[in-house]
Amino acid sequence: MTATLDPPNPTTAHHLPEGTREIAFREALREAMSQEMRRDQRIFLMGEEVAQYNGAYKVSQGMLDEFGPKRIIDSPISENGFAGLAVGAAMYGLRPIIEFMSWSFSLVAADQLLNNVPKMLYMSGGQWGCPVTFRGNNGAGGQLGSTHSWTTEAIYSNIPGLKIAIPSCPADAKGLLTTAIRDDDPVFNLESERMLSDKGPVPEGEYTIPFGLAALRRGTWSGERDSDCTLVSFGRPVNFCIEAADELAKDGIVCDVLDMRTIRPLDIDSIIESLKRTNRIVVVDQCWPFASVASEVITQVCEKAFDYLDHQPLRVNTDDVPTPYAKNLEAEYLPHKGKIMAAVKTTLAGATA
Repeated sequence: MTATLDPPNPTTAHHLPEGTREIAFREALREAMSQEMRRDQRIFLMGEEVAQYNGAYKVSQGMLDEFGPKRIIDSPISENGFAGLAVGAAMYGLRPIIEFMSWSFSLVAADQLLNNVPKMLYMSGGQWGCPVTFRGNNGAGGQLGSTHSWTTEAIYSNIPGLKIAIPSCPADAKGLLTTAIRDDDPVFNLESERMLSDKGPVPEGEYTIPFGLAALRRGTWSGERDSDCTLVSFGRPVNFCIEAADELAKDGIVCDVLDMRTIRPLDIDSIIESLKRTNRIVVVDQCWPFASVASEVITQVCEKAFDYLDHQPLRVNTDDVPTPYAKNLEAEYLPHKGKIMAAVKTTLAGATA
C-alpha cells in the first residue's frame, strides 16, 4: 500500500487518535504482542530468555505469567534452530513471534531467513505461507563492538518475499508490530536497543499502521511555502533528522522529514511528492553506504523524478568501517545531527533566495 502525503497522511505525536498515554518503546512492543496473543490463540513468542528472565531487555516482562510456558517459550542459544522451528510451525498453521536478542545473531540463521522464510509460499505453489514475525534489536546498541552492532536492513531488504518494518517511536512500535503479527507474509521488525526506554504517546486498544505508508515528522504541507529540502529516513536516525531539521529551522531552512516506517514496501510515492516541492533530497540511513537502503532510495528517485532535482541526491550513512567500540568513535561513525545539517546545506549551496 502506498499513499502520497498531499494532503498529509502523517501519524505523529500531534496527530495520534484520542485516548493516548505516555509509555516506553519496550512497553509498546509488549502491548502489541500481548493484545494479539489474547486475540489469536495460534500466536506464540519464542526466543532466548523471553520467558523465565522476562526478556533480555524486558520487552516480554510479565507475559509468561499471563500466557504460560506453552506460548512464551525460552529457546536454546541456537538462532538457526528456533528460526527453523518457526518455519515449520507457521507451515502447520501457527503464527510465531521470534525474538532475536540482537539481529546481529540472526546471521547464524541465514539459511532459514534467506533461503526458507521468504521463498516458502513461492516454492510450494501457494500451499504454505510463512506468517512469522521476527523481531529484536538492530544496529549499534552502544559500545557492543563490531560483531554485535549489525544493521541488517540492507542485507535483508534485497530478498523478495519479506516485509521489513523499522519503528522510530513508541506509537509506531505498537502500530507496526501489530500489523506485522497480523500479516500473512513474513515480517522482520527491526527495533533499536537505544530506543527501548524512550517514551511517547501511544494509543490504547488495538492500533495498526498500514505498511508502505510514510509519516511526515517535520515540514510544511499548508501551501504557505515549500520546504527547502526533503530528508528521508527510517528507525532511530529519524530522530537525528528531526533534531537537524529543528536546528536548521532557526536559520530559516525548512525541511520535510519523511519517516518511511517500512522499507519493504517502500513509500516512494510520498518521497517524490515531497521532492516535487523541495527539489533537493538527503537520505539518512544507518547502514554502510555501499549497496545501502539509501542507495536504493536514491536510485528510484533518479529513475522516477530526475527532472525535479536541483541538486544531486545526497546520503548520510554510517562510515564505511567496522563499528568502533570506543564511545566517541561510535558516535561519530553513526549518522548524527551535524552530518545531516552539513548535507542539507550542501544541497542548498548556490540556491537563489
